[in-house]
Amino acid sequence: MKKEYYIKNMVCSRCIKVLRNELLDGEVDVLEVVLGKIVIKTTYEDRDKIKILKVLHENGFELLDAPATIISERVKIELINLFNVVPMVLPGKLSDYLVQKTNMDYSKISKVFSSTENITIEKYFIKLKIEKVKELIQANEYNFTEIGQLLDYNNVNYLSRQFKSETGMNLTEYKGLSTNFRNSLDQII
Repeated sequence: MKKEYYIKNMVCSRCIKVLRNELLDGEVDVLEVVLGKIVIKTTYEDRDKIKILKVLHENGFELLDAPATIISERVKIELINLFNVVPMVLPGKLSDYLVQKTNMDYSKISKVFSSTENITIEKYFIKLKIEKVKELIQANEYNFTEIGQLLDYNNVNYLSRQFKSETGMNLTEYKGLSTNFRNSLDQII
C-alpha cells in the first residue's frame, strides 16, 4: 500500500536528502521525498510510521496530520519554491499562484494560514523575500538594484524601505556586517 506523510520544517534539498537517506537506512520503502512530503510503500503501516517518527524527531522535523497544518505547510513550500531560482518569477498575483498550486480557494488558504501561523501569507512572503535579499547580498554577486530586479521589486527604494522595516538596518549596513544574520527558513515565523 502507498502512504503519504506530510512533514513540517523541510525547506531545502538537503532536507530531502537527509530524510531519504535516514528512512532508507531505517529500512523504510521510500517511493518519493519532496519538500513537505514523503511517500512510502508499506505493508505494516504502524511499524513504518514508528520508524518515520523516529527519523523525523532525530532530524528536527515533525509529522503533520491536521488538515489545517498540512495546508499551511503546503503554502510555505510553494512560496519557498518561488525563491529557488532567480530571477524570481511570479506569474500574476500571489493569490492566483497559490490557488493554482494548491487547487484551493484563496480565502480558505488565507484564513487557514493566518490562524495556524499567526501571520498573513503576504507578510510571510515578505519575510522570505528579505531572507533571499540577505542571501544575495552575502553572495556579493549583485548590486542592490540588480537584487531588487531579481526579486521583482519595482525599484530599489521600495526594496530598501522594506528591508529596513523588516531588519532594522539598511542594505548598506547589512552588507558591511561580518556576521551572518540570516534566519533559517524553518524559523522565519
